[in-house]
Amino acid sequence: MTDPYDQSRTGTSPLLETRLEAALPLGTTVLTLDGALPVEHLTPGDRVITRDAGAQRLRAIIRRKVPQGLRMVRVGRDALGGKPDADITLLPHQRILIRDWRAKLLYGAPQAKVAAARLIDGEFIRWATDTPTDVISLHFERLHILYAGGLELQSANPHYAPGFGAQ
Repeated sequence: MTDPYDQSRTGTSPLLETRLEAALPLGTTVLTLDGALPVEHLTPGDRVITRDAGAQRLRAIIRRKVPQGLRMVRVGRDALGGKPDADITLLPHQRILIRDWRAKLLYGAPQAKVAAARLIDGEFIRWATDTPTDVISLHFERLHILYAGGLELQSANPHYAPGFGAQ
């Protein structure tokens, strides 16, 4: 059996095993009360602007190595209705909030949180040929939609952060 997102042959994805379903490559800018900052410059306690709840305090940050062989998704500039401002590489399970015809087509709703790999069209959104070595997950008290890399992205699951439940 092959995982459709990262092509692992075990039937289980190293992505899920390492809980990297929502993490940002180094250099990705995140909108905060102090402006747009690279994800690697954030610290617990920083206030991040969220779409769903305004400014929220960052509870935990986890930096991890990307598992070797994990295929990531390259979202090209302007691929999603004028967003993002520049190409961005995302984990295949990273949920993107889309609010255009894709949400209507895929889910019959005006907006939806969709895994990056589900949006691959082979032209504007495609499998990345290069993969960052490290990613950073941002954890809050609950899930939020962040403004990161010019997109609206779902934050990491709070239960996978230190002090928030299962590791």
